[in-house]
Amino acid sequence: MRPIRAVTRLIPVPIKEKIVTLQAERREARRLRDLKNNLFGDLAALVPPTDAMFDGTQTIEDFKANGEEFLAIYKNLCGLQPDETMLDVGSGIGRKTLPLTRYFSEQARYEGIDVTKAGVDWCAAKITPRFPNFRFQPIDVYNKLYNPTGKYKSSEYRFPFADATFSFIMLGSVFTHMLPDDLGRYLSEIQRVLKPGGRCLISYFLLNDEALRCIASGRSALAFSHVHGPYRVEFEEQPENAIAFEQDWIARLYDETGFDIQRVEVGSWCGRENFLSYQDLIL
Repeated sequence: MRPIRAVTRLIPVPIKEKIVTLQAERREARRLRDLKNNLFGDLAALVPPTDAMFDGTQTIEDFKANGEEFLAIYKNLCGLQPDETMLDVGSGIGRKTLPLTRYFSEQARYEGIDVTKAGVDWCAAKITPRFPNFRFQPIDVYNKLYNPTGKYKSSEYRFPFADATFSFIMLGSVFTHMLPDDLGRYLSEIQRVLKPGGRCLISYFLLNDEALRCIASGRSALAFSHVHGPYRVEFEEQPENAIAFEQDWIARLYDETGFDIQRVEVGSWCGRENFLSYQDLIL
């Protein structure tokens, strides 16, 4: 042992520090690998690196919990069945998709679209080869936050699917980053590609009396202090970062588009005590 200590003392301090850093990185990599295996089992290889999780909190535990939360919402709130045709607008990097690979049958069809190509590329490379009925494609729609070089305006975009294709459509944390004109267009497109009798679930930050009271009392995680008619933004210089809409305005927009609102489930974002998820949900 003494010769080893003597040799160690001869190693320059910067090299020692680098060795310590590499050892710590390897330990963390092993910890994350074991955690993925424990939480996801045979789906572990489909879980992205934490630093690539752009569509939510960057921990493996939260990635797992959020996916399971929304599978339960799909089943219990929306009545999702194992053989449905589903469009996921804003499919991200697979956070809400992975649990569906164990729930959907081979007869089901899942289509994921997103403006963030990195998420689409990951899902197409990792999920589709194993589950061919799960497909993903990027949409080159402009968004100041997520796709600033996008070719198409949201207010003019046509979804790349035929009429009456899907029985269930989901938009998670999409309209919280889009301006009013864009919402109207997307709702029209949802109406077009939704089958008769189909359902659509969309998450929002909804401004109603309770939410406004929570904001005024300082309980809300988001202040939405910049008012623009029927909507408010958190950051004036980058409005797409977080956008809240008056609930009554959204209800009128649904009515104009021909949708029938079945359920509104409020979220915890504003600091309320009773909620279903973090954002508000409209079915």
